Amino acid sequence: MTHTETGEITGTKDKHYNLIWFTEACLSNALRMEAYAKDADRDGDEELAGFFRRAQEESRKGAEQGKKLLASRLSQ
Repeated sequence: MTHTETGEITGTKDKHYNLIWFTEACLSNALRMEAYAKDADRDGDEELAGFFRRAQEESRKGAEQGKKLLASRLSQ
């Protein structure tokens, strides 16, 4: 199936849908990185746990940026 939806079906323009998806993906990834960091902690692998926590922080930053941009665009 090819992607041809431009907001006519969902009622949401692609650019807004994409921003919503990006924000949700960042939030979901932050949760996933927590689980991965805990797994590494359980195995005593501090290097790997730190790697996942840094990745988690970047995902949080992306989510915050996405939320701010989405709020400003939806309030227009």
